[in-house]
Amino acid sequence: MFFRNNKTVSELGPEKVHYTKYYEHDGQLRAYANRSMLMAGLFGLIAFVCLLFAIYVRLQPPTVIRVAADGEATVVGGSPAGSSVTAGLLKVLAGAQAGEVAPTDIEGRAAVRKFLESYLRYTPTLVDKNFADALNMMTQNLRIYCLNQLRDQDLIGKIKDEQITSSFKIRSIEPVPGQPWTYQAFGVKEIHRIRNKSEFTDKIVGKYHVRLIQDRRSERVPSGLLVAEYREEQMVGEKDVGLLQESGLLDH
Repeated sequence: MFFRNNKTVSELGPEKVHYTKYYEHDGQLRAYANRSMLMAGLFGLIAFVCLLFAIYVRLQPPTVIRVAADGEATVVGGSPAGSSVTAGLLKVLAGAQAGEVAPTDIEGRAAVRKFLESYLRYTPTLVDKNFADALNMMTQNLRIYCLNQLRDQDLIGKIKDEQITSSFKIRSIEPVPGQPWTYQAFGVKEIHRIRNKSEFTDKIVGKYHVRLIQDRRSERVPSGLLVAEYREEQMVGEKDVGLLQESGLLDH
């Protein structure tokens, strides 16, 4: 009988011989269940830590950073200045405010020079462009006033009709003590004109008073400085040719 039972086992198909024992199958299920419980517990712990961190951040006072006119950032509230978070914020803010720093004296002198050369140096063919460049450097009030003066005096028409050419050379530009963004320049202007087929030349030494005002930097005004006041005083010259800006700008 023992031999007969062995023969029956040997006659079983290969698909039945490879069946997993019940205790092996149950062990695999238990291993999967233990692994799932471990992963669920780990993810639950991570979620709990994230919740605690969110609550901690929410309870912290907001960080208040003051940016001075020269671009210097200081912490006035919230996290202490020595914390790493605040230091990172200051670095980012400093980079963002890099283009908003206060203009320097060199930029002020450069703005005055560019304005005077555009406004006082012209030819009949370039007078429109030069005057437009100078007007774009002015504040709105001064620009409207100068446009009215140009229109009333028909200055551009006279320049083109009489073929007037003006050359201008700046001798010096110095800031006025006690008056911010106010400069006094000295220059020599030579005016050439043709009248009745004759050429006339007037050489004028003038003193120019220019007061700037600080505005937001932009592509049109990279220095952030606009001309708010301008007047010209003739120092040496045979006659006034009517091209000087009157001191009435101070009253407007």
